[in-house]
Amino acid sequence: MTLTRLTSRVAAALAVLALSACAAAPSATTPGASTSAPATPQRGGTITYGRAAAVTSFDLNNQITANNAFAIDKVFEPLVSFDTTGKIVPWLAEKWDVSSDQLTYAFTLREGLQFSDGTPVTARDAKFSLERHLEVEGPLPLQAPIADITATDDRTLTISLKSAYTPFLSELSGFSNGIFPAGFGGRSEKEFFAAPVGTGPWVVESWDPSGDTTFRANPHYWQQGKPYADTLVYKVVADDTQRIQQLQAGQLSGIENVAPATIASLKADPNVTVSELGSWEVEQVFFNTQNAYFADRHVRRAIALSLDRDALTQAVTFGAAQTVKTLIPPTIQYAADVKALDNDPAAAKEELAASAFPQGFTATLLIASGNSVRTQEAQIIQEAVKPLGITLKIESVELNDFRERFFAYKFDAMINSGQSDAPDPDGLIAFQTDPEGFSKSYWTHYTNDRVTALAAQGRATPDGEERARIYAEIQQILADDVPYIPLYNTKNVVASLASVHGLTPRINGSVLFQDVWLAP
Repeated sequence: MTLTRLTSRVAAALAVLALSACAAAPSATTPGASTSAPATPQRGGTITYGRAAAVTSFDLNNQITANNAFAIDKVFEPLVSFDTTGKIVPWLAEKWDVSSDQLTYAFTLREGLQFSDGTPVTARDAKFSLERHLEVEGPLPLQAPIADITATDDRTLTISLKSAYTPFLSELSGFSNGIFPAGFGGRSEKEFFAAPVGTGPWVVESWDPSGDTTFRANPHYWQQGKPYADTLVYKVVADDTQRIQQLQAGQLSGIENVAPATIASLKADPNVTVSELGSWEVEQVFFNTQNAYFADRHVRRAIALSLDRDALTQAVTFGAAQTVKTLIPPTIQYAADVKALDNDPAAAKEELAASAFPQGFTATLLIASGNSVRTQEAQIIQEAVKPLGITLKIESVELNDFRERFFAYKFDAMINSGQSDAPDPDGLIAFQTDPEGFSKSYWTHYTNDRVTALAAQGRATPDGEERARIYAEIQQILADDVPYIPLYNTKNVVASLASVHGLTPRINGSVLFQDVWLAP
């Protein structure tokens, strides 16, 4: 999912490498897929993809972390999706009509859609799926004010809203709104999600919640002739250095989460292809405001003022990321040019002097192990706050433990990233500022009544200048209150063997794999 000022001494000690960009182009049929395959796609073979963590659940309505989300989207698909620019595109629904008052949406399903078991997909399945999501809510709930969902006929789903809701289509495009059989195909929920049935390009063949997951190609996939490969294996390799070593040894077809420091060397390897695309992700420092130190607004502001974000970004990403001052990345509409607290040591000391802890304090900075970039960030942050009398003890724990810790609010501060699942800014704003939501403002417990009111206005306001003004005000309040410190907007970077074609990231960080093929 970074804390303070990077001194010139620390920055100078870190090497900076140049990086050239190589963005993947969108496909007419697959968001985030490359359109420039070097030869005719070949069929067959196994794609072995190195990932940082195991898949622990396929219950799309109750999951949020990337280890699960980016497996769920191989099996389940939504009515609409998005391309590499964030534009909403048809997916299971080939078209939709919206009433003039923006209260009624009529979706027409593609003709001949089938689930992976060969049964037809109908509007009744879509109705059941969305209503189940409304019932369980989950970490990414359907927040639209839905009044009614009706299966008008086999191919027409009509959704009525109580009031206008601008992010509705964006919300529907997220992985958590995938479609599955009505009544779970006659099975219990537990049985169904242990061996799920969806419309996606892949079917779960075997699954170890503490290890690897194997998918086989869906023979009933609606994109004719796809996927090209027979099998997709998610192989868990927690350490980013080991993933690269196994890729270069030919043990993996591709890898996720390529460390910035390794991009240049991978690009120089003739046996490896590196693919990059913009992202909806912002690296951030998060403060648990239930902690006495970080409940103090002056403390949070002092830490922000101690940080030289530009220097930190350059040092840890080797030029592969863009410094940001807001949780909405520049790849999403309405990212604002805020006045942020940054790189002013004298002002930092004044802020801390105005706090309840003018002499400083000792706290813990939680990070996930196996991530070299965040280890480096934590060390820079630790160094930067020392002049304030603040001692940050770095606590590095295994990724699953890390997630359990912050889910339970058992941290003082942590380094994580905010990743949008859909192209509208409301997704990030709601998740990181709603004190009543699933994550309680991304596990910070931050509460600001003005922000809560503005967020509600933003959802009901049509796109345009007024909506831009609302989100700009929200972002400035967050920059002033500092419940988290946005650091930089990363790129999505994946690497593959040169014999693997079409392995390119989506803007949300996933890879769908139906367009990936292996050269003989």
